[in-house]
Amino acid sequence: MADTEIIRRIKDETRTIAVVGLSPKKDRPSWGVARFLQNQGYRIIPVNPEHAGQEILGQTVYADLSAIPADAKVDMVDIFRRPDAVAAIVSEAIATLPDLKFIWMQLGVTNAEAAAEAESAGKIVVQDRCPKIEFPRLS
Repeated sequence: MADTEIIRRIKDETRTIAVVGLSPKKDRPSWGVARFLQNQGYRIIPVNPEHAGQEILGQTVYADLSAIPADAKVDMVDIFRRPDAVAAIVSEAIATLPDLKFIWMQLGVTNAEAAAEAESAGKIVVQDRCPKIEFPRLS
């Protein structure tokens, strides 16, 4: 599948996105991207252990992916973390999110080992890209 087809599939099939590393600070890229996605109609689930139990963008923040309720039906995990933190996040996502289809690593974030693990588990992976940039190109 070509990159454009993959991104179109993600855009069309995703309803709920867990944003790992979502900051409550409006000047941070994670906040801007999550707000954009929320404005596009996606349900955002913030994941940030430093802000667990609080709200970001009107949504309850979870400490980690395993704390997200099972009925949330997370389709995509969008990762705003250092590349060396990605492998653990991907492993947790695969183990705890039964409806997960897509792993998205933000600009500057790549991890070949984590991508290979996700792909071997049947997930579609995008690395070093941003949905706030990519999704509008398909409209």
